[in-house]
Amino acid sequence: MQNKDIAGILVEIADLLEIKGEDTFRVNSYRNAARTISSLQEDIADIAGSSGELVKLPGIGKSMAEKIREIVRKGRLSQLDELRRELPPSLLEILKLEQMGPKRTRTLYKQLNIRSVEDLEKAVENGKVQKLEGFGEKFATQILREIEEYHRKGGYKRFKISEAADLIRPLVDYLSKEVKDIEVAGSYRRGKETVGDIDILGISRDAGKAMEFFVNYPETSRVISRGKAKTSVMLHAGIQVDFRVFEKDSYGAALLFFTGSQAHNVALRRICQEKGFKLNEYGIYRGEERVAGTSETEMYKKMGLPFIAPEMREDTGELDAAKEGKLPELIELKDIKGDLQSHTRASDGKNSLKEMAEAARGKGYEYFAVTDHSKKVSVAGGLDEKRLARQMEEIESLNEKLEGFRVLKSVEVDILRDGTLDLDHGILREMDLVVCAIHFDRKLSKKEQTLRVLRAMENPFCNILAHPTGRLIGKRREYEIDLKEIMKEAAAGNWFLEINSDPERLDLNDVYIRQAKEAGVKMVISTDAHSVVGLDNIKYGLMQARRGWLEKDDVVNTRSWKEFRELIKR
Repeated sequence: MQNKDIAGILVEIADLLEIKGEDTFRVNSYRNAARTISSLQEDIADIAGSSGELVKLPGIGKSMAEKIREIVRKGRLSQLDELRRELPPSLLEILKLEQMGPKRTRTLYKQLNIRSVEDLEKAVENGKVQKLEGFGEKFATQILREIEEYHRKGGYKRFKISEAADLIRPLVDYLSKEVKDIEVAGSYRRGKETVGDIDILGISRDAGKAMEFFVNYPETSRVISRGKAKTSVMLHAGIQVDFRVFEKDSYGAALLFFTGSQAHNVALRRICQEKGFKLNEYGIYRGEERVAGTSETEMYKKMGLPFIAPEMREDTGELDAAKEGKLPELIELKDIKGDLQSHTRASDGKNSLKEMAEAARGKGYEYFAVTDHSKKVSVAGGLDEKRLARQMEEIESLNEKLEGFRVLKSVEVDILRDGTLDLDHGILREMDLVVCAIHFDRKLSKKEQTLRVLRAMENPFCNILAHPTGRLIGKRREYEIDLKEIMKEAAAGNWFLEINSDPERLDLNDVYIRQAKEAGVKMVISTDAHSVVGLDNIKYGLMQARRGWLEKDDVVNTRSWKEFRELIKR
């Protein structure tokens, strides 16, 4: 870990302790230690080998020295993990606003349960903040200006992975005119659902020329910093891009290092140290000799490991699995045989049934489910039994013309508050597939919501639970539900949980996906496409599945239509 990383951990602890209202002397001890580490010329990790050397540094006593050694050794500090469980880390974003200090942040958190800048903005707009003692209308006006600037700069904003992709695509095309072997690294390459900044690597014989070309990208808002091999810019969209060029011999090492995660890299560094090597972004070294660096595969091999997919590099067990030869063979796009949620003009989609079917067939699928909303979702033009019956006739007619491809008669039927379904059993009996979902009554208690879904799962005609937590990334939290109980029932009752590929949802998240896999639950990856363009979002669901360690066999829509039809029988 670099000095700035260790200092950053100590600063975060200080901020969280201050929000808690801890003693000022204790809070400042962390800030002083962080300041000392940030100003060092040498690597604090090298000094940490001896606690005696650490305590010679200003502001670092025996207790702080042990904490620093723990960070260097483990890549994290247990104290910070505990604080993060106790307090939402998103509170630190509020502290970045000029009008906000720890005391005000604590007051808002304790009295209004404000956990993020977005929460604060809504509370001010609703007039809740102004009513608190010590705030008022003047504060409200000032803080809204700051929040507007916060969003405008984008310095603290995280972009959905699809938003980042839309910015990355033209930038990579532009850089390809000057630079070879361009790769996007960082959290984007690891498939994280949101991206804070963009890391781009390339190979160039003339780094200066490459940097000049980069800063002239038309979408550049301002140049943050410029060097011989690294330049950082802010795009007009409000996201920072760091561009680095390397020589071919060190490119693999750079790609590994800048893909991360930090925790994964710390663990790799520890493996190298045990083998007598030194690891950095330029390669693996034995003394002064570089012994690996050209490719990631070469780097892992030198450490005695097989290649680990970027989506798994989170230090959540992948290294132990690699050492034991138990890495999963992750699912790939070519494995998907059908898409199991989509919407047409019959409800809230943008394209016709035929247009959606032909687009899905063009992707090489064997089958495709049209799942327009049921009547409860009237705002989306949900279908009642009569309209659904007419659509089923239309599908049968279309299937007669589509050789080697099948459109499934299906629906996204609402689970009502009492666990019954929004459509009669008579029509559901005629369907090839029934997808169940919650769109209303999201504020039920955890017990009520769980029972609601369990009752629906007893229905003999239902197959899939769509977007199981109901979240919208950055907009709407998950509803209260006991997913472990749902998973247990799904594993026992031939029910499937959906991984919704819509970048607004990506529901289930990677943590729940892995829990479902371990519980023996089979899943589906669907796009929830509302247009032919939306069918392309399958890649985001796949990223999420790969982050959850899913293999081909864990996902039922990797089966042929004949195999899949047998699987969905209740």
